[in-house]
Amino acid sequence: MLLRCNLPISGFLLFCFLFTIVASSSSSSNHTKRVFHSHRDVSALLRFKSKADLWNKINTSSHFCQWWGVTCYGNRVVRLVIEDLYLGGRLIPDSVNKLDQLRVLSLKNTSLTGPLPDFSGLVNLKSLFLDHNSFSGSFPLSVLAFHRLRTLDFSFNNLTGPIPSGLVLSDRLIYLRLDSNRFNGPVPPLNQSTLHTFNVSVNNLTGAVPVTTVLLRFGISSFLKNPNLCGEIVHKECNPRAKFFTPVTAAPSPKMVLGQIAQIGGARLSRPSQNKHSRFFVILGFISGAFILFISVACLIGAVKRRRSKTEKQKGKESTAVVTFDAAETAEVAAAIEQESEIEEKVKKLQATKSGSLVFCAGEAHVYTMDQLMTASAELLGRGTVGTTYKALLDSRLIVTVKRLDAIRLAGVGRDKFEHHMESVGALGHPNLVPLRAYFQAKEERLLIYDYLPNGSLSSLVHGTKSSRATPLHWTSCLKIAEDVAQGLSYIHQAWQLVHGNLKSSNVLLGQDFEACIADYCLVALATNPPLTSNDGQEDADAAAYKPPEARHKSLNYQSVKADVYSFGILLLELLTGKQPSKIPVLPLDEMIEWVRKVREEGEKKNGNWREDRDKFGMLTEVAVACSLASPEQRPTMWQVLKMLQEIKEAAVMEECELVMDSANSESS
Repeated sequence: MLLRCNLPISGFLLFCFLFTIVASSSSSSNHTKRVFHSHRDVSALLRFKSKADLWNKINTSSHFCQWWGVTCYGNRVVRLVIEDLYLGGRLIPDSVNKLDQLRVLSLKNTSLTGPLPDFSGLVNLKSLFLDHNSFSGSFPLSVLAFHRLRTLDFSFNNLTGPIPSGLVLSDRLIYLRLDSNRFNGPVPPLNQSTLHTFNVSVNNLTGAVPVTTVLLRFGISSFLKNPNLCGEIVHKECNPRAKFFTPVTAAPSPKMVLGQIAQIGGARLSRPSQNKHSRFFVILGFISGAFILFISVACLIGAVKRRRSKTEKQKGKESTAVVTFDAAETAEVAAAIEQESEIEEKVKKLQATKSGSLVFCAGEAHVYTMDQLMTASAELLGRGTVGTTYKALLDSRLIVTVKRLDAIRLAGVGRDKFEHHMESVGALGHPNLVPLRAYFQAKEERLLIYDYLPNGSLSSLVHGTKSSRATPLHWTSCLKIAEDVAQGLSYIHQAWQLVHGNLKSSNVLLGQDFEACIADYCLVALATNPPLTSNDGQEDADAAAYKPPEARHKSLNYQSVKADVYSFGILLLELLTGKQPSKIPVLPLDEMIEWVRKVREEGEKKNGNWREDRDKFGMLTEVAVACSLASPEQRPTMWQVLKMLQEIKEAAVMEECELVMDSANSESS
């Protein structure tokens, strides 16, 4: 009886024992899988670094999830964002392609070269930024298999070959930029309602641009500098004779698209019998066409001879007059047709200008019109070197910044030069630049439309406004703002070989998250004679203080990369001290550090943090002094300045971590 009662209990205990073993083994198996996958991510990152990072810019001494640009979730890499860093290598196969949990891959402006590898392993990828590099080869077809892809940017590379028509099936695509490459062939008939940014300018694309609802929305600005494109969207009539010889390109069928995707795995279908038959019919068609052409030419020659024999019966003088008249009339008609087409093109451009049409920058959607801007409520924000800036509230409740350029200062700039320059400026895209969205010009009226940033300028933050007093900024705020400005300037200098020309605290705006964004960049190049005189003597002195010594005795619109560096140095001293630029003395390094210390002490009498931050302010002062040296050859580049600031930040983070560890150890002991 006792045994009978214990049997169920012993069975239950045995079941619990076995369940515990199975559960523990399952847990151990899951842990082993996680460790295996994390090791695979490490291997992929190390392989990427070995060939891409030729100058050893990426520090791998810490845990891989703490490497530069790496973001992990559950010990798996989900973001790899390395931007504006000179790597100089290649993107090899079986490196980043092995990061199967990657959502965002951004390697923009990292000087990478070579062909793009297979990306088929990135099954969860949503955003791919590889712009502003030197990649070559064709468009990687493996990208077409990314069903979650939203953002794709291959702009400013050396990619060749056709743009795959399979992109029409990427129904989640929001952002597509393929401009400034060497792509050829037709434009795919993209019609995804999700697409908000699109640009294929500066390529070798050919044929008629497909007229779809989405492509119509972007307009001609997304197709600029493709001389062989035609059609309604690019305002250029296609050659009628080309239609006789060239078959009309239809939208790609699902079979065509699947065929492109099938090439990813190397699968290729061949039908030799059909190829032979098609070749036979092509040859037959060519022979028939040549025969018909020969008969037509023979008939034409016969008709001409018969007409000539009739005219010979008339008087010689009369015949000569008729022939001369026919030739002159033909030449006159041809010249009239050519002149008429040129006039029509000019009239179209003039009508577009008079009707108030805006020229939207590359990839920008047409979300407002010139009429909406003219009827918007406007508020004056300020007057600058090249124009007056307004805040405009449109009827759609959208707020934009409108800059009205000074017609006198841009008097020597022609229409084509202005348009070409604004195309280059509008193509600039960086988080620390206020984006230019559109521009307008008609006669002497020229407007630029930017995003509106709500938190004012750096000048207002440092010096205060009529309604608010300024307080000294903490050193971390100074470092963050300086790094943001250095990022934007470095991008302008290195990626585009352009110059700001007018850097000052009033031209640095604060975004939604108080990130620093540079405004009014690359505009002084258009000004034929930008004056520094105004009604405010203090403003004149401050504007002159930003100019380097080599520019003060030259033309007023003198600009160079090293002049921008000098302006940045003055801006950094202004940021550290809160002093107007004209009040900043020219001192050697040791004396400047001492002067900054005294100014900070005066401004922080109620703040006891100065002694702790003295070293940090000293390091930032060293950077500012190096930038504002009298000799332009001795000043660093903005790229070097950015590296200095990032090293200061890394040292501060390490110091803070050590303090936290020391305090934790003291509490535990």
